[in-house]
Amino acid sequence: MRWSGPRRTLSTAECRNSPGVEKVGTIKLVKILFSSLGSHGHTYPLLPLAIAARERGDDVVFGTSADFAPAVERHGIRHFTTGLAIRQAFIETLGGDPDTTPTDVTPDVIVELFGTVLPRRIYDDTTALLADWRPDLVVHEIGAPGAGIAARVAGIPALCHGFGRMWEPEHMPIDPTAKLPLAEELGIELPASNPAGLGNPFIDVCPPSVQNKQFLAEHDTIPLRPVPFSEPGELPSWVTAHEQPLIYLTLGTAFGDARVLRAAIDGLATVKGARVLVAAGPSVEVDALAGVPENVTVLPWVPQAELMPHVDLLVHHGGSGTTMGGFGVGVPQLVLPQGADQYSNAAVVAEHGLGRQLRGDEVTAGTVAEQARALLADEEVRAAGRAMAAEVAAMPSPADVAARLSDYAG
Repeated sequence: MRWSGPRRTLSTAECRNSPGVEKVGTIKLVKILFSSLGSHGHTYPLLPLAIAARERGDDVVFGTSADFAPAVERHGIRHFTTGLAIRQAFIETLGGDPDTTPTDVTPDVIVELFGTVLPRRIYDDTTALLADWRPDLVVHEIGAPGAGIAARVAGIPALCHGFGRMWEPEHMPIDPTAKLPLAEELGIELPASNPAGLGNPFIDVCPPSVQNKQFLAEHDTIPLRPVPFSEPGELPSWVTAHEQPLIYLTLGTAFGDARVLRAAIDGLATVKGARVLVAAGPSVEVDALAGVPENVTVLPWVPQAELMPHVDLLVHHGGSGTTMGGFGVGVPQLVLPQGADQYSNAAVVAEHGLGRQLRGDEVTAGTVAEQARALLADEEVRAAGRAMAAEVAAMPSPADVAARLSDYAG
């Protein structure tokens, strides 16, 4: 057993003896395992619900890679190490090259990694935990079907938790309906669409008006408000003072590209009267973006959840967490997709009048500046954003959904 954090470590015997479903007053408390891939975009969307369940009194454990133990444990949730950080998994799959980035790999490698390597590793790690601790419910992120398969084999009910809009196959580098070899080997029948969901009820954080309509028609969904999550931090004082329009630029944590960031910075810096805050992210060194104008501030990281309410224009990669965060505050979005589901998110932002997109060679200083100026002045986009923010606010909160989880428990 690889429980992380000495103060929260349980012995095998303690795991086995931990109580199951119990009632406190009229509240039925349960043991819940949350499971995700080891990345910000996959782990963070599950944490608001996990935190709400723990605050309600449920016995909560979160399984993900070791590097996310501090984020989990800071909220009083026990961490269990499962799988690998996605970047480390890419490196190992490609023979140990430490300079590997997601944009370097071929579709075949992505299929191998997300369809075979990570599901098997998470399945093995989760199976050990289920045998020792025996939760009443498993909530597995859609990118971590290995945990859902382990629950199915162990006879434990499970829910699948999304991290954003469900993409269409034409927007992805691989076929998202591809089968999982591990499930086939174990004789587990998977649905033709969304096999990673394993046919489990789906906790959906995407506002219904922008969700994939075919997906909604085919799945039993549990709506959940997309609550932004980030590690706590301090914002620059000029951000909270908000004396000038604030443009926030990020390419996220996995698809950072210094060339794209530089082009965007050069364009946004020319937007008269605005200040620009850039989060370089873990894959781009701040020094690679040196020599920016005075109205541009480049930081390695920002507490994005705390920043979002202050933003007037969001310029980003189209990652699901950032896109959902933008929906929640109703801010205009200029999306510069780099890979994965980002192309689908960019298309939806543009199609629903919530912003615009620039792809590939369209991303130049001139086009970014032009689009940024237009979006800052576009009242129709702002009105669409306000309507979207109202829709998000009306969705069930994490506390609301946490109160229902016991209904799905064994």
